[in-house]
Amino acid sequence: MPTHEELPRAEFAFPGPLRDQLVAAILSGAKTSTTGLHAEYEIAGEALPRAGERSVVVDSGERPVAVIELTQVRVLRLADVDLAHAVDEGEGHTTVASWRAGHENFWHSPEMRAALGQTPGGLDFTVDDDTLVVTERFRLLERC
Repeated sequence: MPTHEELPRAEFAFPGPLRDQLVAAILSGAKTSTTGLHAEYEIAGEALPRAGERSVVVDSGERPVAVIELTQVRVLRLADVDLAHAVDEGEGHTTVASWRAGHENFWHSPEMRAALGQTPGGLDFTVDDDTLVVTERFRLLERC
């Protein structure tokens, strides 16, 4: 198995309280899925992740804390994300509506707009039922 330094990094949210919460959920086993915008991969020119890939999870201090392995990757319309996936994100959501509201707030945040290359007053990106998302399921392999 590659060393932690050789594995790609898995960054959940941006450094700060949300990342700390998500990393803690991964380490506790509560978080076994995640969702990102398909547009992020297109803008970055990155290939979509694939089942079997491993990565090192980093905390808000950019320190390696765990190694995870993807077990499933799907591209779905936002409207097609199911309750099981939402619950498995480990953020305490008990309905798809609650999960979606939280994700829409994140995806519409100034930090995310900046990451997508948008500036205030620039392109008005918004998500809707037809927005493509990349859902990933993973398992915790080891703590660092």
